[in-house]
Amino acid sequence: MQAILLAAGYGTRLRPYTDIRPKPLFPVVNQPLLHRLLGQLQARDCWPVLVNCHHLAAQIETALAPWPGILIQHEPEILGTGGALRKGLDRLDNDPVLVMNGDLYHDIDPEWVYHRHLLSKNDVTLALHDYPRFNTVGVEGDRVRSFGDGQGEQLAFTGIHVVDPEVIERIPAGRFHHIIDLYRELAAAGKVGYCRVDGRCWRDIGTPADYLDLHRELLAAHEGWVIDPSARLGSGVVLEEWGCIGAGAMIGDGARLCRSVVWDGAEIAAGSRFSDAIVSGDAAIDAAACSAGQP
Repeated sequence: MQAILLAAGYGTRLRPYTDIRPKPLFPVVNQPLLHRLLGQLQARDCWPVLVNCHHLAAQIETALAPWPGILIQHEPEILGTGGALRKGLDRLDNDPVLVMNGDLYHDIDPEWVYHRHLLSKNDVTLALHDYPRFNTVGVEGDRVRSFGDGQGEQLAFTGIHVVDPEVIERIPAGRFHHIIDLYRELAAAGKVGYCRVDGRCWRDIGTPADYLDLHRELLAAHEGWVIDPSARLGSGVVLEEWGCIGAGAMIGDGARLCRSVVWDGAEIAAGSRFSDAIVSGDAAIDAAACSAGQP
């Protein structure tokens, strides 16, 4: 099994946080999402793995340094989902390619999806599930028929798909291309199949509210708060409901945090109050998120 992990996007709905950190590097319970996804692939002996980058590419490349052997595809001009696959094809084997979005949290088994594709003889296999908020893929029988036009039973695309190299070769090289445009053509010809992954954990962290809501769900199993051992909490700090505090973060005396995620290295002034907040370590962004400020 070989894979491409897409990590080049801008994450516009998560601004201003994505102005300082690419979405795949957002920490989820103090672990960068990209590292979690790579761990899922590594656990299945997936090789090779290619990660593309464009927006804040240097941060992606630095985050990949502890992962020897990962192929990095730097895109000076963003190529889109299809263009990225086409560019990466020459560095991969002549086998089907597992594709995963680098900005989605899930516990779907990528190897299971890959083998479903091999058994099906499809040109493309999408991993789909019933998720009403994002149900836009129309299916009939075992075929994907449409994208976004309301035809057939509606399911949601997980961002996980397997595609044969011959399909990727149809994408124009060296230019921006959105893979769904090609998939629409193939679906009309009955060449796109799918497998269902209902019941698995899958979350889009496309907005600050989505990102915090994922933490609300995950931290229920951790008695509310996860605190990195290297974080420093001053006297009289109050932690309410749930949240997490990253490595090297410093929380000043008397600060109060509720339903909040504090990133690595962030500093919170004494007496500050944050509720339903992402504390990034950027002074301007965090000032806007501070609900009460210093006493």
